[in-house]
Amino acid sequence: MSKSHRRKRVLLLGGTREALSIARQLTSLDIYSLAGLGKVPDDLTCTVRVGGFGGAVGLAEFIRAGNIELLLDATHPYAAQISANAADAAQQTQTPYWALRRADWQPQADDDWRDVENWSEIIAALADFKRPFFTLGREPLTHLDEIPPTQHWTIRCLDAEPGNARATVIGARGPFTLDGERDLFATNNFDILISKNSGSVATEPKLQIARARQLPVLILKRPALPLATREFNSSDELIAALHEDSR
Repeated sequence: MSKSHRRKRVLLLGGTREALSIARQLTSLDIYSLAGLGKVPDDLTCTVRVGGFGGAVGLAEFIRAGNIELLLDATHPYAAQISANAADAAQQTQTPYWALRRADWQPQADDDWRDVENWSEIIAALADFKRPFFTLGREPLTHLDEIPPTQHWTIRCLDAEPGNARATVIGARGPFTLDGERDLFATNNFDILISKNSGSVATEPKLQIARARQLPVLILKRPALPLATREFNSSDELIAALHEDSR
């Protein structure tokens, strides 16, 4: 992007790998906002802001006070509340709202995917399994005292947390490799995988290993996200639009 030609001040809501690639195209006038989870980049030209806004009202106030002219939403597909707040704040302030809507994963012929809507459905679907592998983030950590005596959970999230006698917690950040996932599945003898449908290439190898081992996969359905002024399937598309918008 010809950074010197663009005049609109951008607020980018991020936390994903795609968001970071977009942030690298922004200028010192722009702001990259993170909720506070994960690694905070320290090599960007734009301002990096960490923390919430106080809902849609607080975000709208921030947009007005900061003279934000374009709101970009490159948050995780399951960050439904953040996206809802963004759409609401954009409407309140009459600010253009662009959103990156990452394509979801699609099952292949050999996959055994089972859709679930919520935590209750996950637990019901796990009744006959002994070694589930959770890749849902932090939510399973709040249920450690509910693990049946017949099960041992492995939970992978960004940061290591204490487990218990029937739960192992792995702190790890993608991207994950096929070889690494293959070793992890074999070592722990997982008999089912529980995953969000994030659509991320960085975390897709777990699905390939589950397929190779003929394991069922519980897929937590994506939440509904608000319509944006413009929607993009990739960071490259969004960056190209920013190029065009700067002319």
